[in-house]
Amino acid sequence: MLPKMRFSFRSETCAAAVACLLAAVPSFSHAQSVTGAGSSFAAPIYEAWASAAKADTGVNVNYQTVGSSAGQNQILAGTVDFGASDAPMDAKKLESAHLFQFPTVMGGIVPVVNIPGIKADVLVLSGDVLASIYSGDITSWNDPKIAALNPGVSLPDTAVAPIHRADGSGTTFVFTSYLDQSSKNWHDQYGAGTSISWPGGLGARGNDGVSATVQNTEGGVGYVEYAYASRNHLTTIRLKNSSGQAVAASQASFSQAAEAADWKNASHFSVNLLNTSGAQAWPIVSATYVLVPLPARNPARDEAVKRFFIWDFAKGDSIAAKLDYVPLPKAVKDSIQSAWQAGK
Repeated sequence: MLPKMRFSFRSETCAAAVACLLAAVPSFSHAQSVTGAGSSFAAPIYEAWASAAKADTGVNVNYQTVGSSAGQNQILAGTVDFGASDAPMDAKKLESAHLFQFPTVMGGIVPVVNIPGIKADVLVLSGDVLASIYSGDITSWNDPKIAALNPGVSLPDTAVAPIHRADGSGTTFVFTSYLDQSSKNWHDQYGAGTSISWPGGLGARGNDGVSATVQNTEGGVGYVEYAYASRNHLTTIRLKNSSGQAVAASQASFSQAAEAADWKNASHFSVNLLNTSGAQAWPIVSATYVLVPLPARNPARDEAVKRFFIWDFAKGDSIAAKLDYVPLPKAVKDSIQSAWQAGK
């Protein structure tokens, strides 16, 4: 049975243990290969960490960007060494499958648009209006509900083309959870999930697929992880948050949302970062999670996975920040390390 997640926050002890483990890593003549699969949200950071950590850890990470649902399914099937998902797995399922779950970084999900004459961070939307767009109730960009949020902005009479993920996706889970919280109509009709019965619109696979489809569709609106929006120079919007402020997506607004998270009461490190308090908090923020077998199915590969993520937590924050992710608080990293070690 998995250990119960009780946060002790003994930072000095856990930090010392991490330092000792890193110091004990020898110079590797032969790399240990491990395979991970899942979240496209997390793909940029895992690929960057894998490249940077290899010399220190001797771990060669092969990460497959197949979406969160597939990542969960593959770790359940035992075909990968770690799964990756933006949708946390249910506690009962974790325990029955003997899996340990932990977050690695946090980041923002951002709506992106392709509207003639509209530049980045000019258009303001709200959760309720986004829900109306995706439900098909709003069909034109000059709809009165959008115009009311954008006084003085010239909105074209261009048809709205909602674009969603076609694959099972943690990004979809986070985005639809936000719509579910923002709109009673959406909650009653569609709900939230890694894959839902969309009322219409275009489907695309992965964050890359949504990014490309928005770029190629006049009137398009989609949702992607912020790194994809930034890398592809997509037109982002501002969103009304729980304080009523129209905020732009940025590492600062993601960090403000993360500061309000209730980590101490998070079951299996699963924390709600949607619509958190803070005048400049971005309202759609999520942690992304890793799933590993506990106890280990293959001790050698399990130790290599552990060595990789120990390095990431100790030395990977600057890489995460450059890719517009928010690193975990140190106390949370220490608690993850302590719980993982105790579960041997």
